[in-house]
Amino acid sequence: MDAKTKQSLVLLLCLCLHLKTHVCLAVDTITANQSLSGDQTILSAEKVFELGFFKPGNSSNYYIGMWYSKRLVSLETIVWVANRETPVSDRFSSVLRITDGNLVLFNESNTPIWSTYLASTANSGSAEAVLLDSGNLVLRNAGSNANTSEPLWQSFDHPTHTWLPGARIGFNSVTTSWKSSEDPAPGLFTLELDPNGSNAYRLLWNRSRQYWSSGAWDEKSRIFSGVPEMNRNYFYNFSFVKNKNESYFTYSIYNTQIISRFVVHTSGQIQQHTWLENPGKWNFFWSKPGKRCDVYDLCGAFGSCNEVNPVSCNCLTGFEPKLQRDWNLQAYSGGCKRKTPLHCENATSADGKQDQFLKKPGMSLPENEQSVKVETIAGCESICLNNCSCTAYAYNSSGCSIWIGDLFNLQEITSSDSQGITLYLRLAASEFKSPKSNKGLIIGVVAGSAAGIAILLGLIVVVILRQRKRVTGTGKAVEGSLVAFGYRDLQDATKNFSEKLGGGGFGSVFKGTLPDSSVIAVKKLESVNQGEKQFRTEVSTIGTIQHVNLVRLRGFCSEGTKRMLVYDYMPNGSLDSHLFHDTRPNVLDWKTRYQIALGTARGLAYLHLKCRDCIIHCDIKPENILVDNELGPKVADFGLAKLVGREFSRVLTTIRGTRGYLAPEWISGVAITMKADVYSYGMMLFEFVSGRRNSEQSEDGKVRFFPSWAASQISTAETDVLSLLDPRLDGNADVQELTRICRVACWCVQDDEAHRPSMGQVVQILEGVSDVNLPPIPRSLQFLGDDQEHIIFFTESSSSQSSHQRSNNTSTASSQTKSTTSSTISKRSEEERQINT
Repeated sequence: MDAKTKQSLVLLLCLCLHLKTHVCLAVDTITANQSLSGDQTILSAEKVFELGFFKPGNSSNYYIGMWYSKRLVSLETIVWVANRETPVSDRFSSVLRITDGNLVLFNESNTPIWSTYLASTANSGSAEAVLLDSGNLVLRNAGSNANTSEPLWQSFDHPTHTWLPGARIGFNSVTTSWKSSEDPAPGLFTLELDPNGSNAYRLLWNRSRQYWSSGAWDEKSRIFSGVPEMNRNYFYNFSFVKNKNESYFTYSIYNTQIISRFVVHTSGQIQQHTWLENPGKWNFFWSKPGKRCDVYDLCGAFGSCNEVNPVSCNCLTGFEPKLQRDWNLQAYSGGCKRKTPLHCENATSADGKQDQFLKKPGMSLPENEQSVKVETIAGCESICLNNCSCTAYAYNSSGCSIWIGDLFNLQEITSSDSQGITLYLRLAASEFKSPKSNKGLIIGVVAGSAAGIAILLGLIVVVILRQRKRVTGTGKAVEGSLVAFGYRDLQDATKNFSEKLGGGGFGSVFKGTLPDSSVIAVKKLESVNQGEKQFRTEVSTIGTIQHVNLVRLRGFCSEGTKRMLVYDYMPNGSLDSHLFHDTRPNVLDWKTRYQIALGTARGLAYLHLKCRDCIIHCDIKPENILVDNELGPKVADFGLAKLVGREFSRVLTTIRGTRGYLAPEWISGVAITMKADVYSYGMMLFEFVSGRRNSEQSEDGKVRFFPSWAASQISTAETDVLSLLDPRLDGNADVQELTRICRVACWCVQDDEAHRPSMGQVVQILEGVSDVNLPPIPRSLQFLGDDQEHIIFFTESSSSQSSHQRSNNTSTASSQTKSTTSSTISKRSEEERQINT
C-alpha cells in the first residue's frame, strides 16, 4: 500500500469519527477475533435489531445496549442494556469482546465492568455472541446453531425494562424500570412472577411493596383474572408454562409485521406500545395499573399525584423538587423538599414566629398516620404544633390523626365519588402572606368596584335575557346554542321514554316533543362513565360543530349518572331504510345515491379536517346516515367516539364499530386514525352500488361478499360497470359517476391505510375536480372472495340484520348497532389468521 493510499484511509477514518455515525460490521456475531468499540455495531440477520454503544438523551455516559434498527423504527428505542449501573465515559477506549468464554465489557481503563459471568473453563476461542432477530443476544459455543442449541447465556434471561415477544418472565428473570429516560440504572419499579406460587405477576415498589397484581392465570380462558382485557385480544398469543422445572409467562404476535413491546415505565406502570410507521412514533396502547396514581409513592416525599392534570406529580405548597432535572424527565420518585425551614427547627430564631398549618382539602390519607385521642380539632392542631417532627394533621369523624416525618403516597382526589380528607400541612410562618399586606388592596378593590356594580348588574341582566331567548322549549342554554335539559324535562317530552326509535350498544333512542312543538330525538347513553365536568366539556365541543351534512346536536342532560343527547328529529329516518327495502317503485335512484355519497363524504371531511380536533366517527354505515325531507344526508353519532372515552383511540383491545365495516387495523393492533372511517365509507359505497348488504344472499342461495367480486371487476379498464349496479335501477345510471364511485370504494378499502385517500380527496374525486386511477385489488378482498367462511368474521348475518333494520325504519341520530368482534374463526390456520388480521 503506497503512502497516498494510507493517507486517504486515515482521512476517511477521521471523517467517520467526526460524523459520529454508527459503523456496522455487517455481521450479527462477535467472535473471538472481533470486538465492538466506538461507533461499531452488529445487526441481526434480518436487520431487526442493532447492538452497540449508545448515549441516552443528554447524558454524558455510554452504555452497551440493543435497539430496533433504524430501518424498522426511526426513533432510537433501547430494549436492553448490559452495563446499566456501570457506564463508560469514552466509548472509543472501551471494548466489548469475548474473554475466557464470556462476553465482557472493558472500560477506558481496561477494567472489566460487565460480563456474562459464566463459570466456564473454556478458552475465548470456543464461544461467540450472536444477535438474533427476536432481540435475544445469545452466547453459544462457536459453530453451533443459535436457533436449536441450548445457549450458554442469553439476554432474554436478563431483561432490563423491556419485555419483547418470545422472552420469558419467570422466577429468575425480572423486568425493572429505568431511573429516568436518561439513566438506565434500575429504578424503583419491578415486574416479577409472584414467588408465592399464585401463578400471577405483580408490580413492586423498591422490590418490597406490591401495588398491582395480574391475578391468577386461568388456563381454560387463557387470561389472568385481573386482566379481563385479554379476553378481547386478537393479535397476541399468550402462554403460561408451569412444570416441575420452571414457571414462566411469554407471548408472541400473530402478525409478524407488527412491532410491539411491553415496558416497565419510569411511571411505575407496565405499558404496551405499538410502532406506527406513519407518523413515525410509538402508540401508547395499554397500561396497568390503569390509573397512574395507583402506583405506590409515585411522587415521592411531599409530592402529590393527580389523575386529571397532564403532569402526574406536583410538590405540595411550600415545597420544591429535590432533583429538578429528574422531575423534568418525569421521574418523580425523588420527592420534594421544603423551601423554608420550619421555625421550630431553627434554634437561633428570635423573631418569635410560630409554624402554621395550610388547609389542603380533597386529599387522600397519607401513609403511616398515628391516631391521637383528643376531643376537638384545636386540640389536634395543638398536639401537632408542639411536636417539631409532626408535619401534618387531620381531624374528622374518625378523630385526630397526625403524621411524623415525611408524607408519602399523597393524592389529590378528583373523583366525584369521594371527597377525600382535609389535610393540615405544617409550614413556616413566612410561607403565609400577612393579612396586613392585603388590606390596602382589598379596600382599593372594594372602592373601585362600588362604582361599577350597577353596570355589572346591567350586563348580567342583558346576558340572562339573551340566553333565555336562545332557549327553545325546556332547559337552559349553555355553550353557544346548546341547551342543558333537566332529566324530568326530557322524561315529560318523551312521555316517559315510551316511543322508542332504535337502539345500539351505547344506548336507546326515543322520540319526543318540546313545549314549543319542535320534535326531538333523545338518546339515553348507557356506556358513558365520565364525570359531569368532562361530559359537559366534550358535549360543548361537539355542540360547536355545524355542517349541512352533520346532524345537529341541540342539547344534553347530565344529572347524577344520567347522560343524554338531544338531536333534531329526522322523520325520514336512516339511509338503510331507503337503500335496502324491496319495494321497487320507491327504490333510490342513482342521482340521489350519488348525492348522498358526496354529502356524506363532505360531512366526514369536515369532521376529519375542519374541526379544531380531528374527530373520528368509528362507525360509518347506512344506519348512521340520516336523510332529511329532501333526502339530503346527515352523518349521525359523529361525537360518540369522543363521548364514550378517549381510550377507544388508544386501547385497541376494545373494538368499536360494526362488523362488515371494520378496517383491518382495528384487529391488527395499530392505532386507529381517520383512515378507519375511510375504510368504512368505502364498504358503504359498495352497498350504494349494489343496493344490498355486502354479504347478502344472492338468488342462488349462496352468500357472496360483493366487494370482493366488485374489486376484481373494477381492476380492469374494460369492465362493464353497469353489471355491478343494483338490478332494480334497470341500468339507469351515469356510467362515468358509477365508475368513479366504484374506483373510490376500492381505493378506500385498501389494506394499508397509507394507500387510502383522505375524505378531502374523496370529495374532490366525486365532485369531478380530481381523477381516480385504476385501484389494485386489496389482498383481504382477494382472500374473502375465495373463502366464504371468513365472511362471517367481517359481516353480520344478512337475514337477521335485514329483519332488524326493517323494524327500525325511523332510526335517528343514534340508531345504531355497536357490535364488537369477539372471536376469530377457530378452524383457520395460523397463516390464514395472519392474513385476516
